[in-house]
Amino acid sequence: MLKLRSLRVRNAVIRECMAEFLGTFVLLLFGLAASAQVKTSRSTKGDFLSVNMAFAVGVMSAMYLTKGITGAHLNPSVTLSFCVLGKTSWRKLVPYSLSQLLGAYVAAGLVYLVYYDAIMEFSGGVLTVYGPNETASIFATYPSEYLSLERSFLDQVVGTGLLLLCILGLDEKRNTPAPEALIPAVVGIIILGISISMSANCGAAINPARDLGPRLFTLSAGWGTEVFTCYNYWFWVPVVAPTVGAVLGSCMYLIFIDWQLPDPDLPEKTADIPTVSAKVKQEFAL
Repeated sequence: MLKLRSLRVRNAVIRECMAEFLGTFVLLLFGLAASAQVKTSRSTKGDFLSVNMAFAVGVMSAMYLTKGITGAHLNPSVTLSFCVLGKTSWRKLVPYSLSQLLGAYVAAGLVYLVYYDAIMEFSGGVLTVYGPNETASIFATYPSEYLSLERSFLDQVVGTGLLLLCILGLDEKRNTPAPEALIPAVVGIIILGISISMSANCGAAINPARDLGPRLFTLSAGWGTEVFTCYNYWFWVPVVAPTVGAVLGSCMYLIFIDWQLPDPDLPEKTADIPTVSAKVKQEFAL
């Protein structure tokens, strides 16, 4: 056992980056594998809800796996928000984000290997972004045909803002905190709720690493530059919009909830209206 302990990485930031890499890898492995299964089976082995549930289970599993090391960010937008809120050092923003991006890229590669035969059979051996046999959407998100650029940006801002707004108070002792051991499960349920209510427009990426990592993989695996140029260079939306949404959601949490909670160091001021017990005492005194 002592020999195994000697394998422990000494540098704390490297340990944390390893956790973020593995956590994001697990998250994307669940989600992308479900997406590949549903797509290549032509929805005979799963459906829209299957993919959403797989991503939720992936988040929960990844959080249980890595929460004790980094808090399980698994999302560059979450890391940025935690930096803005002072929960994470700014020097960790880039290492964490790159680790998350790499984890998502490797997960996409493994899913591609596992489902290679199914993907080739479904696509006829032609890897495309458009058409009835396209397979690029297995890995990255793409907008619906009817969606404007402005609405897709708003969609991702709202979805990611809602995510941060809902998760920031889960461990707040002054409010109604979730049990520590159940926080990953609660976050998974929140992800599921956002996914099943806001993924029709453009896939509910709400995570730059979740979208950009697999998109980079498809670029290198044969789908070509069209994964970045399609839909009028739409690829930047699921990278930038979640970042904006996460910061806005965090600010909303601060303004509407955190700053309005009672100060733990000071007793809550009571109103000047006498309580029922005080009125009773006054009547007996008379």
